Amino acid sequence: MAKCSVCGNDYDKAFQVTMSGKSQTFDSFECAIHALAPRCAHCQCTIIGHGVEANGTMYCCAHCARKAGVTGVDDRV
Repeated sequence: MAKCSVCGNDYDKAFQVTMSGKSQTFDSFECAIHALAPRCAHCQCTIIGHGVEANGTMYCCAHCARKAGVTGVDDRV
C-alpha cells in the first residue's frame, strides 16, 4: 500500500501523478486536485476545468479575468 501525499491515508488503490518531474501519491482525485490544481488569481477558487490564462496568470473564468483587468476574454464567442 502507499500513503497519500496530502492526507497520509495508507490505501491499496493509491495512484501516482507526475507533474513537472515530481511524482506524488494520492488516495483520491480529491486529494490530487487539492495538491495540484491551480487557484484563481481573483477569487481563489480551485480551477478544475480549463480556466482562463492571461499573461501567465490563471483565472477560473472570463468574469474573474475581467475583474482583474484582463481585456479581450469572454465566456462565449
